[in-house]
Amino acid sequence: MDFPEDLRYTREHEWARKKGNHVVVGITDFAQDQLGDVVYVELPDVGDPVKKGESFGVVESTKAVSELFAPLSGKVVEVNDPLADAPETVNDDPYEEGWMIVIEPSEPKELEALMDAKAYRAFVEEQE
Repeated sequence: MDFPEDLRYTREHEWARKKGNHVVVGITDFAQDQLGDVVYVELPDVGDPVKKGESFGVVESTKAVSELFAPLSGKVVEVNDPLADAPETVNDDPYEEGWMIVIEPSEPKELEALMDAKAYRAFVEEQE
């Protein structure tokens, strides 16, 4: 399991990476591992609002369908459109090529409230 130190994490297994004034969001290595082979990803449109803790999309795998939850509030400014044709990228590279959306946060401090890598690792170990 990979827990990059530069990311923040949610209890729903999304990650968030600050990039300038924006935040890149995806699902964690643990989440993709639990899901199994990802076969479909449904993401919002650019311009859509997202609210911390609320669903912004869906990931479907051979095992389950799971909602995606926004780690912070704001507006979607970019969507990883190639995932529509290559959803398996989420399994292959969840922290880089498998990112899902980029948010322009309305409450940037929400990012700091998320778990750091050490806290998330402990959380995952409790789940197993």
